[in-house]
Amino acid sequence: MNITLVYFIYGLAFFSMGLAMLFESGRSPSLAEAGALRPLAVFGFIHGSHEWLEMFLDQGDWLVFEDPVFVGRLRVGVLTASFLALMIFGMRMLWVRRSLQRREWIIWNIVLGIYIALMILGATIVWGAHQDRLGHLDASVRYLIATPGAWLAAIALLRQLPNGEFQRRKSLRAGLHSAALGFFLYGFTQLVVPPLDTFPANWLNTSTFLATMGFPVQAVRAGLAILITLSLIYVVNMLEKERQSQFLSAQQARISALNQLHQELIQREAMRRELTRRIVLAQEEERARIARELHDETAQVLTAFMFHLAALRQSIPADTNIQKQYENLQRLSQRMSLGIYRLVRDLRPALLDDLGLASGLQYLAEENKNSSELQVELNIRGKKRRLDKMVETVLYRIAQEALTNVARHAETQQASIDLEFTEHEVILRVTDWGIGFDVSTVLSTPDSLGLAGMRERAESIGGQLIIDSAPGQGTRVEARIPIEKQNSIKMEKNHQSKAVEAAKMEGASW
Repeated sequence: MNITLVYFIYGLAFFSMGLAMLFESGRSPSLAEAGALRPLAVFGFIHGSHEWLEMFLDQGDWLVFEDPVFVGRLRVGVLTASFLALMIFGMRMLWVRRSLQRREWIIWNIVLGIYIALMILGATIVWGAHQDRLGHLDASVRYLIATPGAWLAAIALLRQLPNGEFQRRKSLRAGLHSAALGFFLYGFTQLVVPPLDTFPANWLNTSTFLATMGFPVQAVRAGLAILITLSLIYVVNMLEKERQSQFLSAQQARISALNQLHQELIQREAMRRELTRRIVLAQEEERARIARELHDETAQVLTAFMFHLAALRQSIPADTNIQKQYENLQRLSQRMSLGIYRLVRDLRPALLDDLGLASGLQYLAEENKNSSELQVELNIRGKKRRLDKMVETVLYRIAQEALTNVARHAETQQASIDLEFTEHEVILRVTDWGIGFDVSTVLSTPDSLGLAGMRERAESIGGQLIIDSAPGQGTRVEARIPIEKQNSIKMEKNHQSKAVEAAKMEGASW
């Protein structure tokens, strides 16, 4: 048998196991905690290096160091370090994780203590008379550290079985069983040491094993190393698939939750817009009601008062104090009548209902010129046409609020209103060349209720409001309202009204 190839495969197997355990410790491991897996990775790297060192020693021509004593000490030192790492792995898995019950731990310590005491006693008896001290030290390391370390690792892996992941997956349990069996048998192979005059090396050694089995014990160790490595890599791969499955499930649950949240937000936004639309509609209806009350009752009562006041003038002597009081009352009544007329027009301009949005904006421009000396230029583009009543009202109120803001804050006497009719939308722009402002700053303050109200009005009918301004660069307020959506809403309302009328007629026929 090519022993060099055996050593190479032997070292490669454990070195590969070290890489796998190192990668597993760097992730969120389910096999064990990262601190417990790192000693196992260290064992794989060091022990794999030891077997490659054995391969180089078997090929004497490759030696770099000419001192055989130094090389022998180096080999035993590397062997000791590797099995110490394996023992640390087993102890961390068992003791730090509290895998063993107290009674089990005491029994295991007693057995291990008796075993180590017997090995030390045997080594002490023959140490002085033994010539091959490095061989004796090699055997002692295997007896006192390698075998208990391998058995500890086997027990530690078996104690992982109660974990939830391994209980649910038979394949994971089978992989751990296989790795534990490999470590357990590997511990037995460490009892086969080079021939010595100490017990049990005087009858259980590499020479007797080769004579009995026909192949070196290193071949068995290499096979067990392959079994351990493949089993642990299999377990790691299965755990990684399990983690990926859990990650995908978590991602799908997260996406589902986000979609549900998105749908809820869409529904809430739709409810908010509908609520805003109804509030605006209710406001306009209330404005119209108040305007009718003022026009039909208060204005008529005031007109009757003025007629009676005019009739009273015939009986008042001229050039008297009563005549002066009459003139004062007449002036006050005229001012009151004019104020009520303006209030009625502001509440609900008749031009908006009778002639449409363009005429309403023309009246708004002239009214601002008379009241605040604000020169407003009105530009209309596209084919003028009547829109839904709600759309015309919203655009009129946006223009009214925008011009009010210009008169109050822009510090300018020039503004323009641009109304553009396109095939799919109507666009309203109110522009001034005043001092401007920082949009983000103003919108974050309580003083931005007017701007927020304009935006909510536009969004309530499916449109959007764009505010473009900067300090020293003026302000542009642009409202874009889709016409097709409004037409569909209007058609739906017409269908509903027709259905109500049909129901009323059907009820009347009964």
